[in-house]
Formats: sequence, structure tokens, C-alpha cells
Amino acid sequence: MLGTQAVPMSIAERAAAEQVWGIATAIDIYDCDPGTIRDAEAIRRFVVELCDLIEMKRFGETQVVHFGEDEKVAGYSMVQLIETSLISAHFANLTNTTYLDVFSCKPYDPDVVAQFARDYFGGSRVETSVTFRR
Repeated sequence: MLGTQAVPMSIAERAAAEQVWGIATAIDIYDCDPGTIRDAEAIRRFVVELCDLIEMKRFGETQVVHFGEDEKVAGYSMVQLIETSLISAHFANLTNTTYLDVFSCKPYDPDVVAQFARDYFGGSRVETSVTFRR
């Protein structure tokens, strides 16, 4: 008799099985396309497309603000409330890095978010950290 191997659960499946309150994902995307991360309208389009992809309902308008007197932190920051929490990001001009955070009590797949964001912003590599909120 052949043994069966368990199919690993996705993060969204694990979150549902463990009945966590929510999933918080920090996604750092390096070597992004400078033109895209410096374009407020492109950032707004990203939010709409991401929310559609992971089936999150946006609440209100996406806030995109450029600030930072210190070159180390200068760039756009974005906040989008969603009915199940929020999506936020900072786009660092100096390093062409995107720091994206997604927090939701509705399960979603962080790998899908990370791949979509990497492709959208043209990053060369991505680091992802997932925390279950209990």
C-alpha cells in the first residue's frame, strides 16, 4: 500500500483552520521601476487591481501623498481602507524599494499579493513576512 503525502495548506487555508482573527503581511520589493513608484496614478491603479485580485472591498478613496525632506525616506505613501482592515505602502525613492503591508480579517493569499506587487512595480526580488493576528 502506498503512503499518501499531505498537501501543504495555503496560508489562507491555515488561517481559516486555526480561526485566526486576521492575516498581516509585510512585503518588501527591491529594485522597483523608478517611474512606477513615483507615479501617484499608477499607485492608485495598483490598489484597485490588487483589491479586485484578492476580492477586498475598498472603503473610501486611496490616499497617496508624497513627502519626506530627508532623501532616505522621500517618496509616496499610500493608504487604502478596506472593509476588513487596510492596505498601506511606502515607496522609497532613494532605493527604489516598495514597502507594502496588507492586513485583513478576511483570508487572502500573501503569495498572490507579493507576486502581483512584484510584477506591477517591476521589482527584482521580494521578501515577505506573514503574521497571524489572534
